[in-house]
Amino acid sequence: MSDVEIDPAVIEAIRARLDVVVDRIRRAGGEPGPSGVRIVAVTKHHDASVAAAVVAAGLADLGESYARELADKAVAVAATDVATPRWHFIGQLQTNKVRVVAPHVHLFHSIDRSSLIAAVARRVPGAAVLIQVDLAEAPGRGGCAFGELDGLVAEAVDAGLDVRGLMGVAPLAPEVDVARSFGALRRAVDRLGLAECSMGMSQDLEVAVAEGSTMVRIGTALVGARA
Repeated sequence: MSDVEIDPAVIEAIRARLDVVVDRIRRAGGEPGPSGVRIVAVTKHHDASVAAAVVAAGLADLGESYARELADKAVAVAATDVATPRWHFIGQLQTNKVRVVAPHVHLFHSIDRSSLIAAVARRVPGAAVLIQVDLAEAPGRGGCAFGELDGLVAEAVDAGLDVRGLMGVAPLAPEVDVARSFGALRRAVDRLGLAECSMGMSQDLEVAVAEGSTMVRIGTALVGARA
């Protein structure tokens, strides 16, 4: 029996917020769903019970930023009666932590350097990945430069990884044109002939969808503020 208790009130609250997110996506010109804009619910720093409630509310994709938190939560949610979610690793991943998440991750969003490509290819042959591009030009936010992108994509393919697309995080600086940054990422996806463009979060999903996002990573707007 699972130790995770799922609160029906939390499920209903998430469903209500999901309706709002879906409406926001549609108003921005997108259509939520596997063939349109996929919603990845970001559950980092929330209990496993919240992650399970998200699945019970109807979402299949969960995103986490920390290796041990994802692994522990995946085990806990698997012990409940909800469907098995698809786990997305969306944070900066240390090479020595790949082994921790290897059994659980459906899609790695933040592949951004040669050493990480090698570590994932060794631990998870054929893994589905996105190459993260640095849209922020800020230390510590992760991502490769646009000038390094083609080489990293080729390197990942040569290593046997399934490169599905690109990922980017919007710049925080208020003077930066977010639409321009997202547009540049979408053009790179198209130029490389890739399928997925993971961009957009709670605060900027409309801009991301308008610029062609296929995957938005939504935390606060779905599950509320983190503890």
